[in-house]
Amino acid sequence: MGHSPTDHQPAVVANEYAQPDKEHGINSEELALGAAAQGQGISGFESLTWWETVKAFKVTAAICFAVTFSAATDGYQIGINGNIIANPGFVRQFATNLDAQGEPYLTSPILAGWSSIQSVGQIIGMTHLTFISDRFGRKVAMYWYWLILASSVLAESLARRWEVWLIAKLLAGIGVGCLQSTIPTYVTEVAPVRIRGALLMCYSLWLAIGLFMAPIALQVLSQSDQYDYLTPIYTQWSQIGLMLLVYLVIPESPAWCIAKGKHDQAKKALRYLNHGVKDYDVNQHFQLISLNLDHERTVAAEQRRETWYAIFRGTDGLRTLISLWTLMSQQFIGLTLFGTYASYFFQQAGISNPFKVTCITSGINVAAGIFLVLSADGLGRRRLSCSGTTLSWLSTVVIGILGVVPEVHATNYILVLFAVLWNIGIVANSATGWGFIGEISSQRLRPYTAGFAAASTCVAGIIMNVLTPYMVNSNQWNWGLKTGWFYAGIGLPFTAAMWFLIPETSNRSPAELDELFQRKVRPWQFHKTKTATQRILEEEKTKPLI
Repeated sequence: MGHSPTDHQPAVVANEYAQPDKEHGINSEELALGAAAQGQGISGFESLTWWETVKAFKVTAAICFAVTFSAATDGYQIGINGNIIANPGFVRQFATNLDAQGEPYLTSPILAGWSSIQSVGQIIGMTHLTFISDRFGRKVAMYWYWLILASSVLAESLARRWEVWLIAKLLAGIGVGCLQSTIPTYVTEVAPVRIRGALLMCYSLWLAIGLFMAPIALQVLSQSDQYDYLTPIYTQWSQIGLMLLVYLVIPESPAWCIAKGKHDQAKKALRYLNHGVKDYDVNQHFQLISLNLDHERTVAAEQRRETWYAIFRGTDGLRTLISLWTLMSQQFIGLTLFGTYASYFFQQAGISNPFKVTCITSGINVAAGIFLVLSADGLGRRRLSCSGTTLSWLSTVVIGILGVVPEVHATNYILVLFAVLWNIGIVANSATGWGFIGEISSQRLRPYTAGFAAASTCVAGIIMNVLTPYMVNSNQWNWGLKTGWFYAGIGLPFTAAMWFLIPETSNRSPAELDELFQRKVRPWQFHKTKTATQRILEEEKTKPLI
């Protein structure tokens, strides 16, 4: 049997929110009034299970899944950048120095320049696109960064000197940065609350698939021609083409349309997204989004925080900090070491087949990504993000220990094991982190918070991308496995702070999150705190069936 929406409509905004209390005889109408005062209401679909929600909102789920495919391009770009530098053909083409044996090698300044310029590009992309996204809409933003990504692939395909590759990495960084701040925002705005976590985790799943395909492509081609590095680069065109097809068919974000007064376009998008949903009421859903936006604007006006830079002040400032913290932690627990320079690190550490190890770890990442999609709304984002970050940090400690104890036959096996565990932890961190980028902020400031939060992590990425090549390069600092101690040391405070800073956002609507932040509920108590919406739902359950 299908579930139908409740009969009552959300009430208009009240003057002051009062805590509902059934013991004092507060009825459903008063509960609805109190919820409306917090910008909240119910759609009637809150009682659906996870799977029932997927089946009911299958069009929206399919659109979000398709949109997050863009992350495969993100992952493939990162994977290619980190793994192709160990390809003999690439090294022969772009090397500028010879080692003691007369073999060409890539110098650390060039390696650092390539990876750092990509992080610089990401910052440029994340910061400038927020204004385009807010002014012209999410779809225009998507077309803009698609053009930049296509230009980056063209530059990579034509590059024959390291300076041209540098320009290609700058363009790739700008495009990826734009993508990273736009996709989580779009998914957060269109996904049903009950399955929002799973759909946000799809971004990380596609990212893991992209990271997996990069070393696979290089490994397969190296067996037939170890000097062929161009074919893997050309394969990026297929992703670019599929991205464009997806962007052509998806609708604009209804929340953006309502915020800009484009009400007819918003209702058209809502009908498109929710096509086939039994008993779906477009006007009611439109009213719920409007109610939340009106409440946010009222609060912002009262606090005189109506400009975009309100993301740095008060409660909105805290939300910005929380949005960036999980992904920022990545940079300090080894993202550059195990992500960008995975194959290169294993090669310098003495692993005979670094590509194969990278393929193994990337394959496990895909499996972990599938698990996260299915469990994000059940286990909760806080538990996954904090536990995953802690697991990755512990893995850097063990790898650091391997660097200071005498090497034995089992050393490489232990290294691979904890590299796998590090990857499992970072998948949980990344999946939830990109989710937080999109869902922690208020609707009013979402593109600005997402852009700044994502860009700030890249600032740390620039520093790490400069230092890491020197740490692992046998011709430079040659730290080898002792590099683990560096990340264990600087990552400890970030890992510890996760447990005190990250809230639970599962099954919370944007309006409910607004209420919890406005009430200054401690982040680790979010999941234990009842919102106005929850009180209405509890009241509905107690009503006698007629």
